[in-house]
Amino acid sequence: MLHYLGIALAGLILGQDPVVQDPAAAPIVNPGAPGAASRQITAAEAVDLSRTTYTDEDVRFMQHMIVHHGQAVEMVELLQTRASSPAVRAIGRRIALSQAAEIDLMQTWLLSRGLPLEAADLHAGHGPAAPASTSHDAHAGHDAHAGRDAHAGHGDHGAAPVDPDTVPIMPGMLSPAQMRVLAAAEGPEFDRLFLEGMIQHHQGALDMVDELLSHSDSGNDPMLSDFASSVVADQSAEILRMQSLLSEL
Repeated sequence: MLHYLGIALAGLILGQDPVVQDPAAAPIVNPGAPGAASRQITAAEAVDLSRTTYTDEDVRFMQHMIVHHGQAVEMVELLQTRASSPAVRAIGRRIALSQAAEIDLMQTWLLSRGLPLEAADLHAGHGPAAPASTSHDAHAGHDAHAGRDAHAGHGDHGAAPVDPDTVPIMPGMLSPAQMRVLAAAEGPEFDRLFLEGMIQHHQGALDMVDELLSHSDSGNDPMLSDFASSVVADQSAEILRMQSLLSEL
């Protein structure tokens, strides 16, 4: 009797509808454009859509930021053998680790969308045109931008040509001449130049984010948006820390 009762209970249990549905089977709804109906899409279509929510400005931002971050990593490599302050060494290592990881993220973002890692407007010895929203005056007082004084009064046809060796290829980056000066310095002098240069470098990254977000249709890709927010938060905090260290030298 118990044997038959067990079989009957098992049959009832197996015959019940599952209470919990497979999450993979949950419908994915793509909102329609204004005035258009929403539609259900597949997981594969959702992935494709997530990879197309970017603009030319988004792509340019990622390509340029890879180069920008790359120089910061080079600056920290110099720090390993030339810095004298343990605190400067510590913040330098932190910057190198975070920016190297972010370079990997940016490269993955571009490659997963079939996009080139290098920007077409970044040729050897030639930097991109300065963004309209980025003021050169924001960097006044930094030796890195001394070469930009030659740009004053663009209407002056007799202005002397600018030496590319003194001009960074994008906002905040050190010029080739500045990098040589940094590489030749040691001890407290290196610490000072490193902090001044990296503060300038970080501010340049913040300017690049501001420029990106000045375009209403850019910066909407989920991963890129999170990355840009992280750049602002992390580098703003690091600027404050480096300014504090600089005041203590």
